Amino acid sequence: MLTSCSKDEDPIPAVDVPLPTKTLKESSNGFFVGMAMNSNRLDMNSYTAIIEREFESMTSEWEMKMNIILPSKGNYNWSKADKIVNYCVSKGINIHGHALIWHSSTPDWLENYSGTDAQFEQEVKEYITAVVTRYKDKVSSWDVVNEGVADQNGELRNTVFRQRMGDDYMAKCFQWAREADSDCKLFYNDYNMTSNISKQNKVFELVADWKKRNIPIDGLGYQMHISYNFPSKEQIKAATDRAVDTGLLLHYSELDIRANPNKDIIQLTAERSTAQQLKYKEVVQIYNTIPTANKFGITVWGLKDNDSWLLPHHNNTNEWPLLYDANFKAKKAYTGFLEGLQ
Repeated sequence: MLTSCSKDEDPIPAVDVPLPTKTLKESSNGFFVGMAMNSNRLDMNSYTAIIEREFESMTSEWEMKMNIILPSKGNYNWSKADKIVNYCVSKGINIHGHALIWHSSTPDWLENYSGTDAQFEQEVKEYITAVVTRYKDKVSSWDVVNEGVADQNGELRNTVFRQRMGDDYMAKCFQWAREADSDCKLFYNDYNMTSNISKQNKVFELVADWKKRNIPIDGLGYQMHISYNFPSKEQIKAATDRAVDTGLLLHYSELDIRANPNKDIIQLTAERSTAQQLKYKEVVQIYNTIPTANKFGITVWGLKDNDSWLLPHHNNTNEWPLLYDANFKAKKAYTGFLEGLQ
């Protein structure tokens, strides 16, 4: 990682950015510009005004995951997922489903399942079938499996799903999702796809195997939790080109760009704000140049800085990774995203 320049030692407040006449969604070229959101914020006009003006796709940040929908065996709680889906349908906003299977959102009852492996597999099949069927014709795409590859050595992550269902569990999940909805787009989603080559290699090995066996996968999700100074433009472009070469759709699925990864500033300086703007522009430009056949969308992982998951995750309140500041004002980052769409 690069260290900060000396100018950053004297914080300068970032300036407000005037809104352009053309919005993000109006400026996109053949792909969705999306936003991650939680259902409680859909009651707040300060959020919905921006969502409806700027974005044309929505991903549920937390509330369409298994521990929320199926907290105990047989007891489905659809309330929060329904709220998001119904809002989007009423506003004509695309919905990307996230995520059917993720090790970190496995409910306790399934993580500690006392039945046989065959019974465990049946529980997973029934869950995927129930969720995808409920939102058929409303949710146009799903992250079927999220983060199934480990960070080290390019191995499968040793989740309870792998332990109980075997190394081929992901292929089964894709097949069950396709059986429940023949039309929705099915994605594999993971992080560090532009910088961790061993993980990248394993994901592309899986994709090649699935395609060879006619396992139904339509796209790859690159989460894109990155920083203003890492990974490099060359790394991002190389990883993007590799996805394009598969013929699959590509989704930059959880984009945020940390402005303070080394915790070396206490205020978003003008210099760091500009660096973040340039990184947003760079990322969007790279995506914007891929063939239309591979384009799906870019989803920003949250609306305003102080809502970001990154602040608690890195125990750092001095972080500003998104397009809007705490007062719902567009930042230079917004301008960078817009510039990348041109």
